[in-house]
Amino acid sequence: MRKISLFIAVSLDGYIAKPNDDLSFLKLVEKEGEDYGYAKFTETIDTLIVGRKTYDYVLKEIGSSHYDNGQRDVYVITRTQRPIVGRTTFYNGNLTDLVAKLKSEKGKNIYCDGGAEVINELLKNDLVDEFIISVVPVLLGNGTRLFKNGRPEQLLEFVSVKTFDTGLVKVYYKRNK
Repeated sequence: MRKISLFIAVSLDGYIAKPNDDLSFLKLVEKEGEDYGYAKFTETIDTLIVGRKTYDYVLKEIGSSHYDNGQRDVYVITRTQRPIVGRTTFYNGNLTDLVAKLKSEKGKNIYCDGGAEVINELLKNDLVDEFIISVVPVLLGNGTRLFKNGRPEQLLEFVSVKTFDTGLVKVYYKRNK
């Protein structure tokens, strides 16, 4: 069965964005030639789930091919119905139903790239199978928290940790079923 992987960067104090959805803190660890394992990770997936605000930000900053590269299906979780564009579907139904459908299909794994609302809805329903979290060495003090209150306790199993000379630390956990 396919699994859902969270691959995301967070500040040391648990924020994935500064106020106003500002992701500029990620530039602190940008280094030419270093992708922190992202390319290798994306070889293991063929489907992506992303919230609409995160999708819009990436579209503006990087371009649509970052998600829809012709090699994977993209589901943008939104409240507004929009037509399919390429392999990108704007989904406004029940997220749990979508995940059940995707997990039952053949294919590679499923990548959730955020945002916080989507991640926390998945966590409330115990649907995230692995957590690959890159901790950026900064305390933001305010912004959008990665993990919100109101979700069940979940035990995780340590898989690995890797440190980088930029100060970034990548931790990898699996859900302990």
